[in-house]
Formats: sequence, C-alpha cells, structure tokens
Amino acid sequence: MEKPVCPKCDHVKVVKSGVVGGRQRFKCKKCGYHFTVNKLGKAIDKYYVIKALQLYIEGISYREIERILGVSHVSVMNWVKQYRIKAPESNDYRPTYRVLNHTELVKFMAIKENLTDTGMLITELGDKFMIIKWERFKNR
Repeated sequence: MEKPVCPKCDHVKVVKSGVVGGRQRFKCKKCGYHFTVNKLGKAIDKYYVIKALQLYIEGISYREIERILGVSHVSVMNWVKQYRIKAPESNDYRPTYRVLNHTELVKFMAIKENLTDTGMLITELGDKFMIIKWERFKNR
C-alpha cells in the first residue's frame, strides 16, 4: 500500500495514528491533521460529470439533468458546489432540448426552420446526440 498524502496540506510525511471504525488513521507531521485513507466507492465517470455541468450552465434544471443522464440530482448539486459553477444570471431565453439518434439528427438538420431564429448546441450523449436550443422570449 502506498503511503498516503495529507489531504489538507499535501505533505508526504504522515505517521499512523490508530484505527477508527476498522480503518487506519494517520496524522500529518507538518500540520497535525488527522485523517483516514480515502474509501473506495462507486465513482462516476468524469464524462458524466462534465456533461452534467455543461447542461447546468446551459440552464437545464438538476432534475432534468437527472432524467437525461441517469445521475442523481444531488450528485449534480454537489459537483456544482465542488467546482464552484455559476449559472448565467440573465434568463431572457428558454432552453429546450431533444435527444436524437444519428438518423433523426440528420433529418432535423435538413429542415431550414430548425436552423433559424435560435441558438443551438449539439453535444454527444453516449450513442445519441442532444440538441439544446435557446428561443428568446418575445415581447408582445
């Protein structure tokens, strides 16, 4: 087993400092911080973390991201906090999205009306594609 590094100050000089809950405890010689080694758990592929954060920035809600990616909305909230992501403040547009396979995407792009009067982002989503469109609110 590799010797751990202090999670607080990244110092390499640590010593064993007892066992807590069946897990080895360590103490940093530099800052005196007590910690245990990182637990091994289920890790979500970074691809989904990046996609979730992209969708959040585009204005998609946590619950919608959960439905699209199959990742808990609480996980998405934690990633937003962890990476200090800020959503755009001005919402004078409304994002809508569609998930299409390759054939459907080609048909969608062939229709001229789908390409005018909106902003659009196409992103890969596994074996499918997601189109996010922004339609500006009309002042009437």
